[in-house]
Amino acid sequence: MAEPSRRKRWPLIAAAVALVVTVATALTLDRDGDTPAQDTTHGQATAAPLTVSTRAYAWDDPQCEAKYLVDRPPAEVAPPVMGQDVPGWVKAHRAVAADEQRVALTVQGTGDEAVVIESMHVGVAGSGPPPAWNAYLGSSGCGGGVETRSFDTNLDAPHPVLAPKAGQRGFPYKVSRTDPEVLYLTAHADTHDVHWYVDLQWNSAGRQGTIRINDHGKPFHTSGSRGRPVYEFLVGGTHWYRGAVN
Repeated sequence: MAEPSRRKRWPLIAAAVALVVTVATALTLDRDGDTPAQDTTHGQATAAPLTVSTRAYAWDDPQCEAKYLVDRPPAEVAPPVMGQDVPGWVKAHRAVAADEQRVALTVQGTGDEAVVIESMHVGVAGSGPPPAWNAYLGSSGCGGGVETRSFDTNLDAPHPVLAPKAGQRGFPYKVSRTDPEVLYLTAHADTHDVHWYVDLQWNSAGRQGTIRINDHGKPFHTSGSRGRPVYEFLVGGTHWYRGAVN
């Protein structure tokens, strides 16, 4: 008589195990996800009093050339594009910004209180040797001037840091709903293929926190291209042609 009772218990045990696995998986996924803002004053996650919009390929000067690594022959690479079309071109070709990447961050307050940007720190999610892909140079633009809020970082360094460009003022900066700031970050890579992000530290009205900044949920991706074959597409040109090896 005990056997039927034991058979009835197995579905209940299996359901309980499935529930535990589901909860554990959900917790793991939540920890691995990017947290856009966190108020650390009381150790609780709350909305930060500022927003950050990101342009991962902020090349503005159409006469200046940007470079990308692409794992395709020239016949399978579309002509370079400019402005808002660049992210689509990069995604379609699975391209990687080569040698340097220029990122623009627009930081703006959301409430009545001013927000102080205390600092920004570069974090490396992964680093390795550059892929053995072709390098493509095109007239898709790369800002020719130096804006008032410009920073450089060397991704080949063991611990990359953001440094103001010559003549620029460093942190802190103050932003509000009516007075945003646009910060330009230029990341350089020569001998490494780097996945990276930026942590922005802020404080406002006795609160403080950190915002993780990346490429719409994924790390920024920048790689060196030394020794790779280079193909160029001149302004007004019709095809890629082989240039000098880096």
